[in-house]
Amino acid sequence: MTNEIAHYDVVIVGCGPVGATLAHILGQAEMRVLLLDRENAAYHLPRAVHFDDEVMRTFQQIGIAKQLEAVCRLNVGMRFVDPEGTILLDWPRPAEVTSLGWHSSYRVHQPDLERILRDRLRSCPTVTLQTRCEAFFIEQDDEGVDLRYEDMSCGCIRRVRARYVVGCDGARSFIRRFIETGMEDLGFHERWLVVDMLLKGEKPELGDWSLQHCDPARPATYVRGPNNRRRWELTVLPNEDSSEIARPENVWPLLSRWVTPEEANIERTAVYWFHSLVADDWQRGRLFVAGDAAHQTPPFMGQGMCAGIRDVANLGWKLICCLHTGHDPVLLGTYATERRENARTFIATAVRLGGLINTKDPRSALTAAFPRAQGGAKMESLYPPIGPGLLSHSAPLFAQPVMKDGTLADDVSGYGFSFLFADSFLSRLDKQLAEQVQRKGTILKVSQTTDGAVHLAGAGAAVIRPDRYLLAKVNSPEELALALKLIPDWVGAETTRLRNIA
Repeated sequence: MTNEIAHYDVVIVGCGPVGATLAHILGQAEMRVLLLDRENAAYHLPRAVHFDDEVMRTFQQIGIAKQLEAVCRLNVGMRFVDPEGTILLDWPRPAEVTSLGWHSSYRVHQPDLERILRDRLRSCPTVTLQTRCEAFFIEQDDEGVDLRYEDMSCGCIRRVRARYVVGCDGARSFIRRFIETGMEDLGFHERWLVVDMLLKGEKPELGDWSLQHCDPARPATYVRGPNNRRRWELTVLPNEDSSEIARPENVWPLLSRWVTPEEANIERTAVYWFHSLVADDWQRGRLFVAGDAAHQTPPFMGQGMCAGIRDVANLGWKLICCLHTGHDPVLLGTYATERRENARTFIATAVRLGGLINTKDPRSALTAAFPRAQGGAKMESLYPPIGPGLLSHSAPLFAQPVMKDGTLADDVSGYGFSFLFADSFLSRLDKQLAEQVQRKGTILKVSQTTDGAVHLAGAGAAVIRPDRYLLAKVNSPEELALALKLIPDWVGAETTRLRNIA
């Protein structure tokens, strides 16, 4: 073991999409980041297959949205059908761009996303990625965290000191063990067989819609991925062996109603336990968890990875603030209180949908899940608010205005606080308050946008956080002055540094 101690602002354990996204957020602010991953390279087989418009907005902030969009497929929606093929629940995804500036649902091949994230990390000079490294010891004090890890490429033990450590290290999180948190159980625990296929040719009869087959004999899911990728997920029955059912000779009969060996190649089979869990504590001192380390969801809404990206979008700017102005336990404590209820809403909805797909009586289950359904039900995308934190009440996600030249507003404001002002309101500010606003963030005037007035909905101004949730809508200079007190001073001064690397 070397006695030399390396110093960082933040150590991130786990370089999946969640950990890599956090590294980008911190790297854009020139924070010194060590990113540790126990694998030699990004996992090369499919895992996550979906993300939404809110998550794409975060990818926009770190500068990868356009590159990522080129390798994704727009998702037209999802349908839950009974054994006869009758639609029980319809969840269409609109073809139009949403108020967030992106399409509501994308299908992605996770290795493509991870490649883009890792390639772009090379443009972040303050971020160091170390692969084949496994953390095994953590000890924190009032000033920071001591961490030891093994560099498995050479067997050496390394020692590092960081101001903060974030565990983005999955469902079996090492960091979560040191937080010593309990888990809220929302009651869903099932084995499912996941089969990823590569079609050999066109097979349009499979369709573009994702289908949840509410079949009492064996519930199943079909997902259309980018290009020739297709996925099926099937319930593993209690008497079936996980290893045996995943063998190709046993998989093909299960999929015979949809696809044959002459039409496709199996890329991967795996049996997963799908859980519904939310950590009670997401933080202990200077240790944090995000992504699957903090919560686990059944896949019926495609929100597993999405929730993790939302976590780090919330946590990232708060860490940056504390690294600039000093440790603020009150600000950092808002991470869990704001994120937990948002993540829990998605998980609870996925569990409710799981009850529909797994039932032996689809019609009764539909009525239980959607009491007002008459023969069938329609569902819309969820945008649950974050919980109390900076504010004493929940806060909604704010739309992304479009500038008159077609630029999206987030590309103008950068990763910081921003202000959307009605022109008449801006003219009412005295010189001192106007200068204070300029120090705190970026000003966008309604006259500069095509749809800003719609988003203000009659308010004089909106104060928008770096994670794009609404801090406040105000109608007077006095209300604006109160909102400014919630904004760290560093944000406005660092705006140019925090802009997307476009």
